[in-house]
Amino acid sequence: MGKLVVLKIISGDWERGFPVALQIGEEDRLPTTEEFGNLPGCSKLVEDCEQWQYSYKHLPVLLRLDIPECQETNISNREKCRQAAEVLCNTLNSWLDSESFRPLKERLLKKLPESEPIRFVIQTENPQLQQLPWHLWKFFEDYSQAEVALSAPHLEAIEKISTAKNKVRILAILGDSEKINISKDREFLENLPDADVCFLPEPTREKVNDCLWSEQWDVLFFAGHSRTEGETGRISINKEDSLTIGELKNGLKKAIERGLQLAIFNSCDGLGLARDLADLHIPQTIVMREPVPDEVAQKFLINFLKEYAENSRPLNLALRHARERLQGLEKDYPCASWLPVICQNPAEIPPTWQQLRDGVGQDGIAPQREKKSILRYFTYPMLAAGVVALSIFGIRKAGILQPVELKAFDRLMENRPLEAPDDRFLIIAITDEDLRYQNEMGMERQGSLADAALEKILKKLKPHKPRAIGLEVYRDFPVIPKSSDRADLEVQLQETPNFFGICKGGDSAASKGISPPSEVPPERIGFTDIVLDNDGVLRRHLWRATFETNSACQSKWSLSLLLALEYLRSQGIESKKTPESNLELGKATLKYLEQPTGGYQKLDDWGYQMLLNYRNTKRGQLPKSVTLKDFINNRVNPDWVEDKIVLIGVTALSFKDYFATPYSRNRQLSEKIPGVFLQAEMTSQIISAALGDRPLLGFWPQWGEFLWIFGWSLAGGLLAWQLRSCWIFVARTAVAIVILYGTCLFFLIQGTWIPLVPSALALVFTEITIVLTPKIAGDSKE
Repeated sequence: MGKLVVLKIISGDWERGFPVALQIGEEDRLPTTEEFGNLPGCSKLVEDCEQWQYSYKHLPVLLRLDIPECQETNISNREKCRQAAEVLCNTLNSWLDSESFRPLKERLLKKLPESEPIRFVIQTENPQLQQLPWHLWKFFEDYSQAEVALSAPHLEAIEKISTAKNKVRILAILGDSEKINISKDREFLENLPDADVCFLPEPTREKVNDCLWSEQWDVLFFAGHSRTEGETGRISINKEDSLTIGELKNGLKKAIERGLQLAIFNSCDGLGLARDLADLHIPQTIVMREPVPDEVAQKFLINFLKEYAENSRPLNLALRHARERLQGLEKDYPCASWLPVICQNPAEIPPTWQQLRDGVGQDGIAPQREKKSILRYFTYPMLAAGVVALSIFGIRKAGILQPVELKAFDRLMENRPLEAPDDRFLIIAITDEDLRYQNEMGMERQGSLADAALEKILKKLKPHKPRAIGLEVYRDFPVIPKSSDRADLEVQLQETPNFFGICKGGDSAASKGISPPSEVPPERIGFTDIVLDNDGVLRRHLWRATFETNSACQSKWSLSLLLALEYLRSQGIESKKTPESNLELGKATLKYLEQPTGGYQKLDDWGYQMLLNYRNTKRGQLPKSVTLKDFINNRVNPDWVEDKIVLIGVTALSFKDYFATPYSRNRQLSEKIPGVFLQAEMTSQIISAALGDRPLLGFWPQWGEFLWIFGWSLAGGLLAWQLRSCWIFVARTAVAIVILYGTCLFFLIQGTWIPLVPSALALVFTEITIVLTPKIAGDSKE
């Protein structure tokens, strides 16, 4: 496809100099290089250019110029014109070799291969810069496949209508031919291969306008007299009438929308015409920068059409070849090879003659091959997306992304909408002060809770009829024999049907764990074992397990599940085991995690685990709690107890029963929450899901996650495939990642954790792949 170089000179002047931006990239691709520099002020260059123009316009030749009667036509010496040309050439190259511009020149030499086609676009609206003979820059002597083009600074691609056909449609306007021979131009056009030419010899303005409106054209050709007045071009369509581009504006806009790709003005002084056509966003315009001798115009046209139509050269190279062949006429016509210039829209790829023949839309695709071309258009992005997606998916399967995915999961959890704490719970917290309180009151403690304190709690709870009571304190010892309240406490532990104790199954096969209270029946014993991730964060909820036969804990249900079942039983909801060994509970089904699942590609999947759907409450806001001392001394609202789940547990810092959650900013104790509150979270999750209030967190199947990752990989490929501006590229990538994050957050709120990190990596790495492999991409599009 070749390279595209854009040199932007948007501001500045000849006194202070010009800031410039240089972009280098592949055709139809985002620039891979962007450099900034300066061209110094050089009023001498303007003077030398004007001196050359003065000498050239007074040569004794027959011009295709509409000369007003008052204009001088004195004949100047040809040698004087050549000398002025040589001075201008030297000044131009000295200017372009200035120290402030040299880094950009060196970048060009480093980045551009000499053997590859190069479209070099000078983007400026300064008329004096446009008039410079840029092709004389010594850079183009080393790059024979490069041709310079002019461009306005603000251009856009126009969506065009494509029609299937097998001819190049040419509207040829043969204007005023006084003292020139444009019949030769007609002869050349008539002999073009695969061309359908409509000739308008000396037409009226109405006729030209009607033709532009009524039919579809690929090429607009004009031969005859023309001139530039100020900065406005004017063509003489017959002996009496002349037109500006503005006077044909609507018709030309319609023609461009219908597919007009190229305008050729084989007439004098056409830069004004080119500027006016650029305002209409025509893709390609070929004009003569100065008055052109009749023989030169004819020679250029025949050579250009031969290179472009017959030899199938790219448009820019066809123009360079035809322009350089004019050097053979410079004995009689000095500087003839300076005259032809192409003005282009960098956003449009110059069409080949074959594309004009077959029908070219905005994307350069021939309609009759549309399906095949669309497939080709997507081939490389899809190939790159597939390779990147498979690579990312493979890396993910190996567990390499798991730590990052879990961190991203934490941030998503944190960004969900805020929720109120579950008011179905009351926590009786045993603080460090409560430990001292029990000692001061003469209560004999074994661990954190004295028998007397527990007996008092149970007695005070009974009148208020809580739904369930959970003791989240290990009691692997019997009631103290000498306790005066032993009989009462034993009876309460045995006969309180909604009281549940705990045990621990052990952290390893060698550990026997912690025994349950001997006074509590086995059916009211739940384990409190948890599963932590490698970073110490508790994200999973273990609700069923089978422990070793030598374990002190043989309960297969967690405390949180038993409490939830007890609460839901009073709501008329019973559990039911499914054929898949899951647990159906009201509107929810408790499923177990299988490896690999979601962001967990490597995990200890023993027992029945599920993700823990924490409530996203305001920071530090937990379920209602009361200290043991306050509860025993009746400093609690009875409404906090009635019909609630009461959990009794330790929050004393000295016991360090604290755990990190997805909301923990660091691993400091102050960022963790006590185990008793975790039991509340786990119980709340099950109850809320069974009642249909909040969802359990789930995943897509592996194939669904791969398609999701591949989709974002393809999106990255398409974003990088068509863009030129680095800033647009970065902005669109940022928007895509924001959309990805928002979509993942939305799904998580609904109860599904979908891949965020792998999708973002696939998006970015596919973009990088597309940007860094321009040659492969270019080959796939050709």
